[in-house]
Amino acid sequence: MKIFGLLGRSREFHDKLEGSRPRLYRMARAWCRNAVLADDLVQECLSKALQNSAQLRDLATMDSWLFSILANCLRDHLRQHRATEDIDEVAEQHLVSDRTPEDDCARNEIVTRVRAAIKCLPLGQRQVLVLVDVEECSYAEVAQILDIPVGTVMSRLSRARQALKAKLLAPAPRWHANAVETADNVVRLK
Repeated sequence: MKIFGLLGRSREFHDKLEGSRPRLYRMARAWCRNAVLADDLVQECLSKALQNSAQLRDLATMDSWLFSILANCLRDHLRQHRATEDIDEVAEQHLVSDRTPEDDCARNEIVTRVRAAIKCLPLGQRQVLVLVDVEECSYAEVAQILDIPVGTVMSRLSRARQALKAKLLAPAPRWHANAVETADNVVRLK
């Protein structure tokens, strides 16, 4: 009878693992801003999750467990490719709607500004911001996922929100209809 219980858990594990791929990809893409790297990180994360499935005691905590694995995969990648940079110091640079095209355009401008502002945040702040504000993880879950103290989560989140607010409150650059940007300067058209 115990074998049937394990087989049932295994099927449930695989179903839940398969369903978590889009969330993991969204998270990895937000963290590294590179579609190919994000896909590689998710693939590595899922592979490690399958190899270490016996370590997961409760399927209810699977999301946090997978986010931890994904964070470790990203750390491993950064260690291999940027061994001398501190993760906290790294500064890295379509919505579908039923609304009118003007509404869509305004919304896209806002989304573009928010994404651009988030991209400017250091990786450590970006990770915490996405986990807390987008994925709605608790501070304790984020601390466990990123393997950092809860106080560090709170301070990174505070700094990230302050930086995001400052970037979003700054006036958006406006281009006149008679100006075209070139590589060196702005050329006025007649």
